[in-house]
Amino acid sequence: MTLINKPLLITLVSAAALSACGGGGDTPVDTGPRSLSIEFAAVAGSTPVKCGTAVTGLGSAAIDAQIKDFRFYIANVNLVKSDGTLVPLTLAANDDWNFTKDGQSLTLIDLEDATGACSGGTTATNATIKGTVPAGSYTGVQLTMGVPFALNHSDYATATKPLDVQAMAWSWQSGRKFAKIEVSDPAGTAGTWTAKTFNVHLGSTGCTGNPASGETVSCKAPNRMTFSLGSFNPDTQKIAVDLRALLASNDITRNAAGAAGCMSGGTDPECAKVFESMAIDWKTDGSGTGLMLAGGASQSLFKAISK
Repeated sequence: MTLINKPLLITLVSAAALSACGGGGDTPVDTGPRSLSIEFAAVAGSTPVKCGTAVTGLGSAAIDAQIKDFRFYIANVNLVKSDGTLVPLTLAANDDWNFTKDGQSLTLIDLEDATGACSGGTTATNATIKGTVPAGSYTGVQLTMGVPFALNHSDYATATKPLDVQAMAWSWQSGRKFAKIEVSDPAGTAGTWTAKTFNVHLGSTGCTGNPASGETVSCKAPNRMTFSLGSFNPDTQKIAVDLRALLASNDITRNAAGAAGCMSGGTDPECAKVFESMAIDWKTDGSGTGLMLAGGASQSLFKAISK
């Protein structure tokens, strides 16, 4: 399919469709809200991947692996106009996957289906963010992989969906794993990997303060990944999450030190290339700020691909 890299002009009478058109400007023809969907997909390079099948060419040795988990939170989606103006996507009513409170919006993207090595996950999946924006001409999208600070530090057991998922709970100051992406030895326990699983758990680190006792929480490294896709049309494209880019240059069959894989620790050697793929400031001596580098321009984890 030929990609249309012209502005997305939302002017249709139907609130359920989008049309990609050239020309025009940022002046909407119809000021009513229009519906749109942003779809996500798991890939390794250019190959779609899923639970229950082998994923090839991963890590520094370009070996085979299997997906064990593939979930992440996306917050505060904005469409971007040609002049750089950000227009928030308004989510529909709160449900199992979406939550909005006090101007902060959140969606859990779940690309695992409990098959194969993903048996510890859930059969229910969600690959789409749905919402509305004012009619207008949009050229790109900005979004954050992470949970907004105001929503992050709470007891998952009493939290509102989708913040109530135990698998996404982060033990540090009752926060959340912003992303939980894991691969394992395709042969299971009978395989040759020294460490049977390589985990990528993204979350805020260096946090202090106990929210359960009313203390104020602060975190040295927020580790939220905010980035933009400068040319994106949700009608013809979807957002791919590249497992190959995430794991590049790591020997995923073993663990050099610390946690199994990268769990966002400030000195964990496996985190260097993981955080490089996300364009988040991370340093081996623990002095990384956990903030985006150059607005995320060098990130390689997310990319727009044709539907």
